[in-house]
Amino acid sequence: MTLHPLARRYLLTGSVLLALAVLIGAFGAHGLKAFVAPEKLVTFETGVRYHFYHAFGILFLGLLQLAVPAIRLSLPYLGFLLGVLLFSGNCYLYVVTGARVFAMIVPIGGLLFVAGWAGVSLKLLKLR
Repeated sequence: MTLHPLARRYLLTGSVLLALAVLIGAFGAHGLKAFVAPEKLVTFETGVRYHFYHAFGILFLGLLQLAVPAIRLSLPYLGFLLGVLLFSGNCYLYVVTGARVFAMIVPIGGLLFVAGWAGVSLKLLKLR
């Protein structure tokens, strides 16, 4: 069976991001508790939660690409992928390093998540 190339990319990316979310979440739950204040663990868990949400979002893009092969979802894909890197990644870095510069980048990732979902919405509105 051959998959649509973009659907394959989205499904593969989403799957890899989900595996990483599990590993990073386990690290936070088991490896950080002895080293990080509880309030910082909340930030780490928020990063993991949004990492999961948007990895599933990328899987959704893959399934939507399979259902509607003509749709172009590259921008929502990039929004979700870069959002995971900038939002979740910087939550993780902030908690581990304590460097506030990482916390200042987190909102950019959040905006990318919003842009990704808005992009999906616009694409769906155009379908007939």
